[in-house]
Amino acid sequence: MASPQKLHPAHADLESILVTESAIKRRIKRLGAEIAETYPNEEITVISIINGAILFTADLLRAISNPVRLDCIRVSSYRNKTKSVGKPQLLHSLTLDITNRHVLLIDDILDTGKTLAMVTGMIEKQNPASLKTCVLLDKKGRREVPFDAEFVGFEIPDKFAVGYGLDFAERYRNLPCIGVLRSDLQNPPEWA
Repeated sequence: MASPQKLHPAHADLESILVTESAIKRRIKRLGAEIAETYPNEEITVISIINGAILFTADLLRAISNPVRLDCIRVSSYRNKTKSVGKPQLLHSLTLDITNRHVLLIDDILDTGKTLAMVTGMIEKQNPASLKTCVLLDKKGRREVPFDAEFVGFEIPDKFAVGYGLDFAERYRNLPCIGVLRSDLQNPPEWA
């Protein structure tokens, strides 16, 4: 007799599951193959926007067969809110030289487009050989500036998603799936 699967304790905070753990694993494997085909025999400089994209980046890098250099930048746009707050702020910039390098920028979610537009503008000023973007989630219904990623894991509805790197007030990143945070938990006063 099989034992019942144990759910992560934070699953109770989810209204629904948008993307299962197994679907994430399957899609990352396919994304890795697509990226490797795009850069045949080329080294890729991956730039991950952290903290959100850290889990996605780690798993995606293992699915890419090319040689890879990795750098991380930190951008703040939510500040413990469920909606992007004003202009994104660059908190930590690049350390690698990306001049004449093939750059793949990775983020957890593309919603308003402001963060990726700002970061790609910053990267383009450093004259990379090429620049492409990869996002785990695309929330087209929230776009405020025109932006499309070349590689997309999943398109999701305009719901507040957490899990697999996505957070609310730095919580829920460790969930293995992606789900919709219950509305009654989205602005509790003790987290303000």
